Amino acid sequence: MDALLSWLQPLFLPAFELLGSPITWLEVLAFVLAVWMVICNMRVQVLAWPLALISSLLYFLLFWSGKLYGEASLQLLFAALALWGWWQWLRGRTAEGQVLRVRSLSQRGRWLAAAATLALWPVLGLFLQKVTDSTLPFWDAFPTIASLLGQWLLGRKYQENWPVWIIVNVASVALFAIKGYWLTVLLYAVFVPMSMAGWRAWLQQMRGGFGAAAGNTA
Repeated sequence: MDALLSWLQPLFLPAFELLGSPITWLEVLAFVLAVWMVICNMRVQVLAWPLALISSLLYFLLFWSGKLYGEASLQLLFAALALWGWWQWLRGRTAEGQVLRVRSLSQRGRWLAAAATLALWPVLGLFLQKVTDSTLPFWDAFPTIASLLGQWLLGRKYQENWPVWIIVNVASVALFAIKGYWLTVLLYAVFVPMSMAGWRAWLQQMRGGFGAAAGNTA
């Protein structure tokens, strides 16, 4: 990892300063791709997934260099899930064999998702505390676990992914502010109203009865 970071050192050079902290070219590039990705998700456009793959790998490098190992590991999982989500939106089917549409979880599914998130959060927090030199193990762990849920819901076109992302984004704003990643703080702050807009757009699709083939457009 140190060798890779050394090879990519030009990306870690400061592009400008924000609130007294240097903003690297790596963070700038990841920021732009992440915003583009969310816009594509709002429109149910499959281009969101390759953008997610690239931006996740860039954020992995940024967070690893800042010793946010939970968030860094999450980005690698995001990269893998981006490939899975890409396939789901192109070829995925429901349990009944139908093309994926924007839809809702059952009430039971919502309770199970919430319970799993609350159960796994302290487990990951303890792991990061004992095994790594993470500076914010439990704060790092919560958005990590919740983001995995959000990514799965997004890949399967469940509209509940959007309220999950709202919670993740609010928690992430605080986390990255503590670490001084101010451009990323801005990114996640912008993600909050974008997630609200995405939620509204997906609910409108459900009411309008369309979106069956929307994921096959770029």
